Amino acid sequence: MVYVFALLAACANALSSVAQRAANKDLPSSHNLRPRLILDLLHDPRWFFGICGIIAGFLLQAAALSAGPLAIVEPILIVELPLTLFLGGLAFGQPMHRREWIATGAMTLGLAGMLYFLAPSGGTSNHVSWDLWLPAVGATLAVIAVLVALAQHRRVGQLPSAALLGIATGTAFGLTAAFIKAMTDVLDQRGFAAVFTTWQTYAMVVSGCGAMFLLQSALNAGPLVAAQPGFTIADPIVSVLWGVVVFDEDVRQGPLLVVAVASAALLGWGILRLSRSPQLSESETANSPTRSQRSQPNPG
Repeated sequence: MVYVFALLAACANALSSVAQRAANKDLPSSHNLRPRLILDLLHDPRWFFGICGIIAGFLLQAAALSAGPLAIVEPILIVELPLTLFLGGLAFGQPMHRREWIATGAMTLGLAGMLYFLAPSGGTSNHVSWDLWLPAVGATLAVIAVLVALAQHRRVGQLPSAALLGIATGTAFGLTAAFIKAMTDVLDQRGFAAVFTTWQTYAMVVSGCGAMFLLQSALNAGPLVAAQPGFTIADPIVSVLWGVVVFDEDVRQGPLLVVAVASAALLGWGILRLSRSPQLSESETANSPTRSQRSQPNPG
């Protein structure tokens, strides 16, 4: 059942991304990174369907993790990336070509291999002091801020703003995962009531809301092939970094570490190849009128 729950979670997340992109793609780019974007999305049932998909994916992932180890579940969840891009191609009439599929396959296998062969385990937030919390949170927020600032320039090198915002989104979700880890440690050590008295619980809520806001902006800024890889990949990478650097989680050593490094190199190659794809700058709605344009009366 571990594999079934994990695959269903990946499917739910993929459907959620496609639904949210469908709701975002007709909204003007001028609403990007502004509260107005969320206000507009609240009127679109496709967006609510996407939110339901996120909730379903979270519950299915929790069910998978309750029945199996993280090192097995997380690599399976990475199939969300190719599945999302495949469904997005069908939904928006912009199928990926051989170049994009090779890059996506390399990224998927690379990330899954890295997570599986590193297999982080153990670790706890109970020993983490403010002297470590503050610089770790500050550094993560700084990375997010830089990515968002760069996204304002529309394109940096080979990366369009949707890709930059996607990476920022994944980084924010990784930070949220760190707060979730800390909250569950409090739950295990001090009981349910203590969850509401620890600052990490409220930091988790704020971080999660910020990540959702960035997600909508990433999906509004460009096609799924640009935005999806960023937040699918950055989230587990940031989570692993937090686990190893801050929470003292153990990773596999010896030959398996070499394989994990090789997997990371494959992931990097896939990212570089995809970043050079002309489809990253194309929009599946390039020839479609926006919602505001469709609402204008026909002069004829």
